[in-house]
Order: sequence, then structure tokens, then C-alpha cells
Amino acid sequence: MSASILLVDDEQNILKTVGIALEATGYNVTSYLNPLQALEALRNEPFDIGLFDLKMQPIDGIQLLREARAIAPELTVVLMTAHGSVDSAVEAMKLGAYDYLQKPFELSELQHFVDKVYDHHRMKAELRQLKMQLSRREGIGSLVTRSERMKSIIELAKQVAGSNISVLVEGESGTGKELLAHLIHDESQRREKPFVTVNCTALAENLLASELFGHGKGAFTGAVRDREGRFEAADGGTIFLDEIGEIPPPTQVKLLRFLQHKEFERVGETTTSKVDVRVIAATNRDLQAAVNAGVFREDLYYRLNAVRVKLPPLRERQEDIPLLSHHFLGKLGGTQDIAPQVMAALQAYAWKGNVRELENVMERAVILARGETIQLYHLPEEFQALVAPAERAMSLEEVEQQHIIKVLRMAKDLDEAAAILGIDPATLWRKRKKYNL
Repeated sequence: MSASILLVDDEQNILKTVGIALEATGYNVTSYLNPLQALEALRNEPFDIGLFDLKMQPIDGIQLLREARAIAPELTVVLMTAHGSVDSAVEAMKLGAYDYLQKPFELSELQHFVDKVYDHHRMKAELRQLKMQLSRREGIGSLVTRSERMKSIIELAKQVAGSNISVLVEGESGTGKELLAHLIHDESQRREKPFVTVNCTALAENLLASELFGHGKGAFTGAVRDREGRFEAADGGTIFLDEIGEIPPPTQVKLLRFLQHKEFERVGETTTSKVDVRVIAATNRDLQAAVNAGVFREDLYYRLNAVRVKLPPLRERQEDIPLLSHHFLGKLGGTQDIAPQVMAALQAYAWKGNVRELENVMERAVILARGETIQLYHLPEEFQALVAPAERAMSLEEVEQQHIIKVLRMAKDLDEAAAILGIDPATLWRKRKKYNL
């Protein structure tokens, strides 16, 4: 459906020309000379976008913004401001306006600008719908995605959830491996049973086997009583072994035996125990390379690798960055909007820490913005250089940095990026290091 726009300006010629330009591109425009009449219309019918002039009578655009946001908090508001009133427009953005458009403007510029505003509005509406759907599904709230690749992975996870087959989830740190494991558990018949997580890097080598399989009294110094392990705690449910590539060889043997026979002995005991546990493992390492290097058992690798899922890094799912940014904003209780230049910086960033890093950046921004629209200066310093200031020309280094960022987003890998740029991979590596990309 076409977007509905509430256009308010106390100049008749502006209403006419802007209305004609926007209707020509498919928008439904309702125009008012009097802002009080516009408020009455807003009480009676829904609008997607509010396009308000800043200087009006009997109330100005700032007051109209306040009233409109109270009546229709989901309305995306843009202020039109004459030259010399930019400071007031920026202040309005702090009160909840999405952006401002400076007069005079070309009609083609207006049409392109409103298209971008509507994209933002639709994305927020889609996020609200997704959150409503996901709120009924425990455990998968942060698997919010527009990416077709991620949707295929989620569908695969749902398909294997009903079986007891082992799943190996690969991906960089922060890509959501544990969330996917939760999804598999929640979609399975084990959903009412425990979901137990073990971080294999968080325990010393001599304690990991005891943590997984338990120990008997006197098994080692300090073992003053029998203790059940995580496998026993997960009986009937799912155990998630995070960073499986870090477990030492003796524990690999014990884990292989469990996967083969569903049985184990506690450390220091000879009595065999059996439990019904589904194993999901995760790693940010290349396990095949670890097998080739002789540090990970090949037979264990193939037992874990019955179904292999590889989660893409955030830099390969750029379409999810706006959706996830607003998701985390809502999750953190933020009511702010996100300024366009902030979103541009978020989409230009390399995200080495992936989705987890994005959540941390949004948490910082929510705290610093204090209820205002999130601006570029609310982000960490490394984001500042990713959006060139409009009031000055970029330096040669800034142009190079922006172009490399663009090519890295387009290319399928670093070799292709180097070929597109016309440089060798070693030079690209040095430039990525220089610009922290």
C-alpha cells in the first residue's frame, strides 16, 4: 500500500507543489494550512509520515511535533525549515523528529528524500511486527533478520529440531550461535526439558571433564562429595557445548564415547551412567583445519558434524543492521530515533564483534543520548570517520577509506576486493590495518 503523508505548511503554494510532487511518486498526501486541523486529522486517521513546516501559526512545527508524537507515537516526522533555522530543526530531532529538510529544495530532491524516510518508517513497522511474532516464541527474540541467507539457516534449524541428530554451529564470535542452539531446542520435543550451556574455554583443562560428566567423592583434591555433571543436568534436554574446538584430547575421547553410546563415567568412578541428551556444539575455529593439524579427533568431528550450520558475519548481512539496531534500541528500553548519518555509520562499520558488538554500541548510544535522537557523537570514536562531514571536502585518505569500505561490502572475499581495487592482497591487508577495517 502507498504511504500516507500528513503535510502541514501555512503557505498554500508549498502545499500545492509538494503535494503534487509526492502524489506523482505514488504517495497519498493530506494537506493542511492550519496545524491545529492537522492534529484533529491525526486523531481520526492513521498516517505514516508527518511533513511539518517549522515556522507556522497558531503553533509552530516544534509544538506540532510534540502533540503529534503524543497522539501517534509511530508517526515518522520530518521538519521543513528555511535557511537559518537549522539549529531549531536539530533541536526538534532531539525531541523525536527523524530528520529535517532545508528549504528551498528541488522537487526531485524531495522525492528521493521522502523515499528514504519511508524506507526507514517501513523498517520500523516491520520490526514491530517481527517483535510481536517473536514475543510468542521464547528464546529466539534476537534472531531478527531480513537476510535470505539467515532465513534459510533458521528454516534448516527448524527442520532438524525434531530429530536427535547432533548439530555443529560455526561462526565468528557474536554471530548468534547460542541463539540458534536455543531455537533448535525450543522447536524440538525437548523444549520443556533443560537447556544447559557449557563454555569449553571458561574451565581449566583438568576441570572440564568433571564439569561435563561429574565426579565421585575423593576423585581429586577438593572433591569432598559426589557431584553430577552438566550431561546429567541436561537429561531429557539439550546440552550446548560452546567453543568445542578448545576441549583437550582426553575429554574429546570421553565426549566421543557419549556420542556413540550415550554413556559415560563420572571422574574417579567406574560405574557407567546413561542419559538422553541432544548435543549441539559451536565453534569460531575451523575444525576441519584442527583435524588436519592433529589437535582435534577426526571421528569426533564427524560425530558432531552430522548437521553443519555456518552463521554469516554481520558484515555479510548488511540488510539486517537497521533492523537489529532498532531491535536492540527497543530491547534496551530506548525511545529514541536514530539519525540518518548514524545509520550510515553503522552500515559502513566492519563489525568484527558482529551482532554482540552492535548491541553493545546501541547500549552505549541509548545511555548517552538520554532520550534524544541518537546522533553520530553518541557512537564510539571509530565511527566518526565513517561518515564524511557535509560541510567540508574529504581528504584523499578519507576518500580512499570510504572506497575500500564500499568495495569490501561488495566483494565476496578479500582476494576479490583486492582485485577490484587493483592492488595486491598484502597492500589491502595493510590498508585495512591502517583504517581499522
